[in-house]
Amino acid sequence: MLYNLHVKNLAIIDEIEVTFDEGFNVLTGETGAGKSIIIDSINTVLGGRAQKNIIRDGEKEALIELMFTVETKAQEKKLSELGISAEDHEVLLTRKISEKRTINRINGESVAASKLREVAALFIDIHGQNEHETLTSAKNHREIIDDYASDKVSPLKEKIAQSYDNFKKFDEQAREYNIPESERTREISFLEFELNEIETANLKHGEEAKLEEELKRLTNARSIGEALSSAYSFTEGMGGASEKISAALQEVLRVKEFDKGLNGIADQLSELDVLVNDLNRDIDSYMSEFDIDEAALLRVSERLDLIKSLKQKYGNTTADVIAYGGEIREKLQKYKDYEKNLNSLHEKMEREKEIIKEHSLKLSEVRSKAGKEFDKKMTEALLDLNFPQVIFETRVEKSDRYTKDGCDSVVFYVSLNKGSESRPLQEAASGGEMSRIMLAMKSVFASDDDIPTLIFDEIDTGISGRTAQKVAEKIVSISGTHQVICISHLAQIAAMADSHFLIEKNTDSEKTITSIKQLQDNEKIQEIARILGGVSITDAVISSAEEMKKLADSYKKQNV
Repeated sequence: MLYNLHVKNLAIIDEIEVTFDEGFNVLTGETGAGKSIIIDSINTVLGGRAQKNIIRDGEKEALIELMFTVETKAQEKKLSELGISAEDHEVLLTRKISEKRTINRINGESVAASKLREVAALFIDIHGQNEHETLTSAKNHREIIDDYASDKVSPLKEKIAQSYDNFKKFDEQAREYNIPESERTREISFLEFELNEIETANLKHGEEAKLEEELKRLTNARSIGEALSSAYSFTEGMGGASEKISAALQEVLRVKEFDKGLNGIADQLSELDVLVNDLNRDIDSYMSEFDIDEAALLRVSERLDLIKSLKQKYGNTTADVIAYGGEIREKLQKYKDYEKNLNSLHEKMEREKEIIKEHSLKLSEVRSKAGKEFDKKMTEALLDLNFPQVIFETRVEKSDRYTKDGCDSVVFYVSLNKGSESRPLQEAASGGEMSRIMLAMKSVFASDDDIPTLIFDEIDTGISGRTAQKVAEKIVSISGTHQVICISHLAQIAAMADSHFLIEKNTDSEKTITSIKQLQDNEKIQEIARILGGVSITDAVISSAEEMKKLADSYKKQNV
């Protein structure tokens, strides 16, 4: 549940902190005191757009923090799947808003706004004053029924969506494939030319690097020959290294018997003599086989020119050219098997269409059955909200057009007065009635969902008297299984609260500040009296407030 709210430097809020309780929490206060800012701040942390102009005048940044307590294993599991660790069974969501940027954090760790929304959705659901506008669009009615029966609907929709995507993919391939015969013939001819050019070249991986090395050797053959000849003259012949090393060896051998220390030097000279003689033989052998082959030079140059030409046409590297040849080979085979492949695509499309149709019809049955169950629960909920003659009906109509969501249109019909004809919901209900209908839906979903906290922002707009009492009782009913936070201006709702918070706006010579405090029993009576009596709070109004609170407490004892 939502345990703590901390707001700093937001609009007319300097700094407030409030700890909410389980059950039914109500927030009241004069118009303009800042009640809507409280909801806006919560919405902002839940991933809503952070407007820079909400920062309090004269301040550089605003801070909003929500502390939630984790109370179920299911919540722990979902948090773990999102990579969030709930130490001490708490999760802290934070948004710090400045003129330059917004920083989002979960338990002190920076995250994207999307992650903030995902985590917040596990804990809280907000129904604002204008949320009932979703009911004015029939396209949302199908989503409501699908959410209501999600355990049965979701698997079917996933299968339909998969087949729908497959159908679109095959259809796109068929469209690309379905070209006139004359154009296909020209394409085959062109591809055959390209493939023949690549296959005739018979390219090999790594060939180009070897050819470039060979070209470098052949191009510099004369210089290589001259260098080898010079090297040989330095090591062999009169006055060469070989003759001098041999002479040095003879001199050392002549005197080494007089000094054992000369044995090492003699050995080294002997090794050098052998090495130089071996070197001379290698140079001589290499020079005897070395030839300035002009024909080979021409052959290598032409081969490299061919490879360069193919690379300019078909790829940046030899590997790219070879790969392109493979692609052409596959394309040619497809064109040659044109009729077979096109028929195969059409057969695949037909199979996917059948799957879509089959599961869409099953989905229609599920929606129709769920609609009847939903109608029964909605009717019961609306009766509780002072619609004594209500008829609520979900109409599921199939069409011949299939989409990812099946083939149904879903429209809610309602008759709110005895004898009146059922009409589409958006045509039959006023704004105040729409708010109560949305509350009824929330109560239906609340019995099954696992979101622990529900917030209602002035859902009581446009109602009074007995209807207000019924709305209060319905909210109390919901608070039996959920934490409810309600912003209200009705005494009937305020009287039902388990915890009552007063939002006030105070102005001094320099600034205006919004504050919030939790009321004690006698303060609750005073606030209920203020709502009832307005400017003048008489003893009679106080008495009425006390009676209203007493009746509310009695109702909760008997029904919660």
